Amino acid sequence: MSSILTHAIRNLPASSAWAARGFARSLSCSSQLQAAAVQPKSKKTLAKSGVKNIVVVEGVRIPFLQSGTSYVDLMPHDLARAALQGLLNRTSVPRDVVDYIVYGTVIQEVKTSNVAREAALGAGFSDKTPAHTVTMACISSNQAMTTGVGMIAAGQCDVVVAGGVEFMSDIPIRHSRKMRKTLLTLNRAKTLGQKLSLVSKIRPDYFAPELPGVTEFSTNETMGHSADRLAAAFAISRLEQDEYALRSHTLAKKAQDEGLLLDVVPFKVPGKDTVTKDNGIRPSSMEQMGKLKPAFVKPYGTVTAANSSFLTDGASAILLMSEEKALAMGYKPKAYLRDFTYVSQDPKDQLLLGPTYATPKVLEKAGLTLADIDVFEFHEAFAGQILANLKAMDSDWFAQNYMGRKSKVGAPPLEKFNTWGGSLSLGHPFAATGCRLVITAAHRLRKEGGQYALVAACAAGGQGHAMIVELYPQ
Repeated sequence: MSSILTHAIRNLPASSAWAARGFARSLSCSSQLQAAAVQPKSKKTLAKSGVKNIVVVEGVRIPFLQSGTSYVDLMPHDLARAALQGLLNRTSVPRDVVDYIVYGTVIQEVKTSNVAREAALGAGFSDKTPAHTVTMACISSNQAMTTGVGMIAAGQCDVVVAGGVEFMSDIPIRHSRKMRKTLLTLNRAKTLGQKLSLVSKIRPDYFAPELPGVTEFSTNETMGHSADRLAAAFAISRLEQDEYALRSHTLAKKAQDEGLLLDVVPFKVPGKDTVTKDNGIRPSSMEQMGKLKPAFVKPYGTVTAANSSFLTDGASAILLMSEEKALAMGYKPKAYLRDFTYVSQDPKDQLLLGPTYATPKVLEKAGLTLADIDVFEFHEAFAGQILANLKAMDSDWFAQNYMGRKSKVGAPPLEKFNTWGGSLSLGHPFAATGCRLVITAAHRLRKEGGQYALVAACAAGGQGHAMIVELYPQ
């Protein structure tokens, strides 16, 4: 990791307020990106004989907002509906052309458990268009997208809309199990005597609510606690984590100011103003970040509110088609979705190492090496999690002792890595992040002149996902 930091520091602009700290190499590479865009690399396509080409026509998201802000009075299907409507407005795709809709979500609203269906109906899709909802923690919309890929590849559909939604402003809070059992039994009681008998058994502790938490069911450990242990295991310092978080916010602000976040569509919140941009992007200073206390492992932990992704509301949607269908309808696709993989490991000690395990697998499936990848878009749950993955990927010892590999895959170069910000700054509405990663990768490939992008993410349960995105030829 120290070699990565040293390499980044040498390339910092002298005017940067945090040049002494590192991680900003990509801020000074705009001229390199323009040159690359003029002379794009030419590589062999990953098309496979007998396998349909599946393309991304367009992808959008409503602004990702910190929970408890402008979306606070809405419901999850409202956000998902807004994303679907934004996709329809941008593409003008006829609603009746869409064969299927798949959405991901993590914290389900019990009134709209199949949020894909409710959002689709609200967005004006035909009631004859099937829709279902999937959940796979932070890679739920990744699962939604690859479900769509599979349906198109199998010839079951030509056009699929995939997406994800998360609404952390209003999460289900349940009665205690004792109270739930009593109330359900009370509902079945037939006589007044039976009802009074049940009511008499209620005790004060029955009224204590069950508050949800971002914890692993199998370990009962919060993800933040796991991130703290992971950072400690890989010797990732508090300073490194704060540096990386500052990099994320600074790059996101730069991308926002330069109009690079093309996937964001405005959303007129009922009764409020129109929301046009993410509100969690807040570049700070190392001094201010250093004042925050550990959030999980106290008092010696290194994970804080400043170097963690925040609770976020948001939704995304992406339009997938077979290449043949897209061209027949007159669309110019943005990218191909190529090989992908899912991985799973121990949720206790390797909860957040999904990208480390998934990256070499997807590269091998595609017949590529790390050097072939022009753009990296990795989900940033915690700064410590990202840095631990980069360190694990660059370790022969870890590859040999934990992954059953002879040698390391190597760490992505920072000048290609999350250069428009990431989940730490843009926000992380759990199930909506995957679509953001993919469409951002496609936009970066076009802007920067590359051909292949690698999208990767970790997820609760010790799972992970990686996918190769290939630029559609101009």
